[in-house]
Amino acid sequence: MSRHVHQLLAALSYGDAIGNEALAIRAQLRAMGFQSEIYAEHVHPRMAPEARPLWQYEKVSGPDTVCVYHFSIGSAAGRLAFHAPDRLVAIYHNITPPEFFLGFHSHLAGLTYHGRRELETFAPRVALGLGDSEYNRAELERAGFARTGVLPIVLDWKAYERRPNPVVRKMYGDGRTNFLFVGRVIPNKRLEDVIRVFAVHNRWTDPASRLLLVGDYRGYERYHRRLMEMVSALGLDGRVVFTGHVDDDDLYAYYSVSHLFLCLSEHEGFCVPLLEAMHFGLPVVAFDRGAVRETLRGGGVLLREKRPEEVAELCQLLLTDGALRASVLRTQARALGEARGLDFGALLREQLAPVLT
Repeated sequence: MSRHVHQLLAALSYGDAIGNEALAIRAQLRAMGFQSEIYAEHVHPRMAPEARPLWQYEKVSGPDTVCVYHFSIGSAAGRLAFHAPDRLVAIYHNITPPEFFLGFHSHLAGLTYHGRRELETFAPRVALGLGDSEYNRAELERAGFARTGVLPIVLDWKAYERRPNPVVRKMYGDGRTNFLFVGRVIPNKRLEDVIRVFAVHNRWTDPASRLLLVGDYRGYERYHRRLMEMVSALGLDGRVVFTGHVDDDDLYAYYSVSHLFLCLSEHEGFCVPLLEAMHFGLPVVAFDRGAVRETLRGGGVLLREKRPEEVAELCQLLLTDGALRASVLRTQARALGEARGLDFGALLREQLAPVLT
């Protein structure tokens, strides 16, 4: 049995779901008695103690080493993993289809196109492909991976008990109704649809309501500008807030002052904020695309269509009908209990067993 199981990432970022999962996997592997490190091409300064430089991986690489590669597009980590003599495991977090970026980020559209094609190249090289959802696992299977499985993203639930930023709470916990979306400001999230729904609610139901869009838009400035123009055209200046990238204590504060989580994304490989919103007791309204249904586990309200007037009316009911809100929150509590009850260590051991022997 191999006693060396290391992970390769293109980037170990602060507050990123993939980075957090890599840390959780390393902790479990070490608890199981394996020597395990994280090697990354790019490392956020806050995460520097947690990773080793990618170039050092060659010192531990070999036929008796298991390499767990978090698949991403166009990275030196991917090229190193592909050509290394190690037994290779790929964890696939999904690559957004290129058509979502056309007109906003042509370079990224090209990268995602080639990245999805590269997935097929990895198929015969990989001993095991793991998706963090069944939706992603099925995509691996379609790409030609012979052996696949599901390893869901694990959250550090204790982290959410940290004190939220009191400044953010004071600024936005002012009695106004707050709609919330959390995630990168990128085209597949369809934030224009979220804004349209909010515009209907704000105009006809609650002029004092506010929409908080919490997420990084660096690299997607063209899409952000388009959304800002839309906000102005709809007369919503001052009512729609783009926060940009936030620290964890800020994020927890935005969840704590909000009243409803609205996700109208058209492509999700997992969507961690759905679980976070349920943890903070926000009723979730989400468009049924990608892995959204799977992540919600029967909780929240799933939409088959997203006509702004109808979605806005549903949101208003969840905000004002106590019985309906309580019923939805009960479904979310059940779903959250299932997610919390996952034995991640046992599942990781089970999934990796074929490549560890």
